[in-house]
Amino acid sequence: MKKHHSKQKSNIARAGLPGADSGIEEPLRQAGIDPDRLSIIKFGQQTHAQASGLRPWIKRLIVGIVLWLVFLTMEVGEFMPNSFIHAALSLVIGLIILQVACQALLKASEKLAARLHWNHYVAGTVAEILSTTPELVVIAFVIPVSPLIAFIITLITIYNNALVFSFYSFFLPKDKQGKFLMPLPITEAGTQILIGGGAMGLILGLVMMAFTSDSPTKNSFLPVDLFTISVFLLTIFVFYTYKLITAYAQEEDVVRESLGMTGKDIEKRLAIVYEDVTENSIGRIAGLLLIGVIGALIGGEQVSEFAEAMVKELDVNPILTALILAVFAGMSEYVILWQSHQKKEYGIALANAFGGITQVMFMVFPFTLLSIAFYQQFINPAHGDFPISFSLSNIFLLIFLFPTFYTLSSLLEEDHTMGVLDTVIMTSIFLFLILLMVSYGTSTV
Repeated sequence: MKKHHSKQKSNIARAGLPGADSGIEEPLRQAGIDPDRLSIIKFGQQTHAQASGLRPWIKRLIVGIVLWLVFLTMEVGEFMPNSFIHAALSLVIGLIILQVACQALLKASEKLAARLHWNHYVAGTVAEILSTTPELVVIAFVIPVSPLIAFIITLITIYNNALVFSFYSFFLPKDKQGKFLMPLPITEAGTQILIGGGAMGLILGLVMMAFTSDSPTKNSFLPVDLFTISVFLLTIFVFYTYKLITAYAQEEDVVRESLGMTGKDIEKRLAIVYEDVTENSIGRIAGLLLIGVIGALIGGEQVSEFAEAMVKELDVNPILTALILAVFAGMSEYVILWQSHQKKEYGIALANAFGGITQVMFMVFPFTLLSIAFYQQFINPAHGDFPISFSLSNIFLLIFLFPTFYTLSSLLEEDHTMGVLDTVIMTSIFLFLILLMVSYGTSTV
């Protein structure tokens, strides 16, 4: 009896993780918690996986900075090649530095969370929000070049991330029924926010369509319109984040109570989250934050040069430019997703994939609208893109949020997984939208 009790104590901090003792999981099931959906997100890099010498992300940082300095030298010395090569180099350098900036910010958030002993729910939420900083910086730099491109980039990124989520969930390990049980945050609060996002897109699109056909005096966004929309979206995001954190906290309380965990057990369970996080000094954290912010600024400026070269020098239409930027802007997030999947940290990978949809819709998009409104009202109201019109392409982008989000939420609610048919459905919706925009939207941008 003592031996079993000792074994239970030794495994109690692993409750909810794959491979946990079945005797440990039974009290959780009796309390209404499915251990298969109770995962502990682990931060940091495993010690055995760390190679000697410079870390890969630091090497990429050095490469990016060297290329940037060479690029600056060429510009100052007027040795810059033709416009196409100039645009391509700007994009490549910007993406390299932005990816490193994103990784530095994530590492800083990990170390800060470990130092302050945040639970893994709060730490994961903060890390996901902080990882969007480079995207916000890119938007801020692109707006002076073309507010319209910034507007389109944000919306297309939502569709890109929805497509990535669909593809990734298809490759998750399945059970005997061919299903992967999605975490509760995705199937509960996640489905709610998807429905809300789809409804907001549909309402905006229909209102724009109605005004365009019936009211020739109201066929574009005013700064007050953009401000009002952004306030509603940010309010939803705040309550969504609050619900996630509080729901997680309640679940953790039930876990501790059901297992009769002592203070040492709780500390041991929390230690699992940060066992691979090292060097949590204030100086180290501040240094990583500084690298992340400076990298985001340099990368964002380079991406804006690409946008400027595409629109002003190469005369590429805004929709195609936005499509290219939206595809490449999400590369850093896709790298993090792939790295997490390789380490079998499916919870982190799914959180990144799903967060790429919700955070862009309810945080990056309203930030974009607020920035455009501020730029239009106080900085450059005479910009050629103003006012942002109720064009066919913009209406398409907003209205298609409803079938995209509704389909995604319905599929998740149905069986909590993505099969071949589900992925084909999501891909078809996305490609149909792109086909419509390329065929009919470019002439009415």
